[in-house]
Amino acid sequence: MKKEDLNYFNIILFHVVLGFLVYLFPFVAKIYGYAILIGGIYFVIKTQNRHNEALVAAAYIVGSEVFLRMTGGNPLYEISKYAVMVFIFMGMYFSGFSRGAAPYWIFLLLLVPSVVITTFVLNFETDMRKSIAFNISGPVCLGVASLYTYRRKIPLHQMNSIILGLGLPIVTCMSYLTFYTPSIQDVVTSTESNSATSGGFGPNQVSTFLGLGMFVFFSRTILESRTKFMLGLNILVAINISYRGIVTFSRGGMITGFLMILLLLFFLYYKSNYTGRVKLNYIIVFIAVAIVATWSYTSFQTGGLIDKRYANQDARGRTKESRFTGREDIAQNEIDMFLKNPIFGVGVGKGVELRTKETGTWVLSHDEITRMLAEHGTLGIFALLILFFTPLFLYLENKFNMFLLCFLAFWFFTINHAAMRTAAPAFVYSLSLLNVYFEKKVQVADGS
Repeated sequence: MKKEDLNYFNIILFHVVLGFLVYLFPFVAKIYGYAILIGGIYFVIKTQNRHNEALVAAAYIVGSEVFLRMTGGNPLYEISKYAVMVFIFMGMYFSGFSRGAAPYWIFLLLLVPSVVITTFVLNFETDMRKSIAFNISGPVCLGVASLYTYRRKIPLHQMNSIILGLGLPIVTCMSYLTFYTPSIQDVVTSTESNSATSGGFGPNQVSTFLGLGMFVFFSRTILESRTKFMLGLNILVAINISYRGIVTFSRGGMITGFLMILLLLFFLYYKSNYTGRVKLNYIIVFIAVAIVATWSYTSFQTGGLIDKRYANQDARGRTKESRFTGREDIAQNEIDMFLKNPIFGVGVGKGVELRTKETGTWVLSHDEITRMLAEHGTLGIFALLILFFTPLFLYLENKFNMFLLCFLAFWFFTINHAAMRTAAPAFVYSLSLLNVYFEKKVQVADGS
């Protein structure tokens, strides 16, 4: 075994064992959570961010967020978003922020009026600081990270290191879930999202991260498998993460991950020459077989319930009235708020209070787009347009960032079903703004 293979295997094995240790000794999660934060700060200071280590540290803490939430390992529930901003500010200190990032200064300024309005309209008994922080921390995290990444030049191997940083803690999560839910057949009895297969945590958020992990390791199967050993290891990890994601019975994250894989394959196929496309054909067939085999095994383990879930049926095979488990009602409620308050919106965090008053049920928004409309009004529309179109303009300038459309798709689809309750959509979005360049030719992409 080559030294590079052995090192990579040891890294993967460490994260698998870590998941098992957290399952056996829950206090290890706390140690892990503090170690990530302290170790990340030390890592960036020691290297002085010479090779964008701030992004690697931020990626790792983003990848660990849901796992630490489900195991109680986070020092604070929302610490990942703030930690990302801390690492980014450290990166700015050593390397400066990106020049010309005016769109994201404007984006951050557009958030301010609704925050000011909130100070006047929130109910007296509401904790104003917590309410504002909960709803605005995701967009602010996105804006701050984008100020650093906007048009920042970065070699492909550094980008791959950042992406691996996202994926490694998800391997730990996969390992933990394997021991937490040893028998799928015993806990899956319906087509509803299943917290028993999600570590006792919210299936929507767990599915989101596992879908992201699926993309990370399938992309490494394509781009970073220099030997047969690495190819086998990456595909094995990708299959296991995919299986754990599918059995959460939460569809959003897995569908998003699958779309990211398709976008990456389309990009590589379009950019490759004839020889490269022949090699890609073999890889595509290999991945397709792996996905079909994983789905077939999952269908067997769940007694066909997973097929019904994705067909929007209940356990008896009857088609459900709602495809979005009632989330469309919340979205419609927020659109109505926007129509009544079209300029500045109702204020950050006020939407849930108004919805509770109208419906008698306290329920948070799952859709960041309609939340921005309701709480930020027309300013929210302008903010969303900046976020959507700026990466597309960058793509016209630099069509060699093979991950740009994948990351933009992850952000867009994730905020439509999971809002920005985690740091993942904010941070992954910011990665789409990087100007990736090739220090050496990529074997799969150009066929050399």
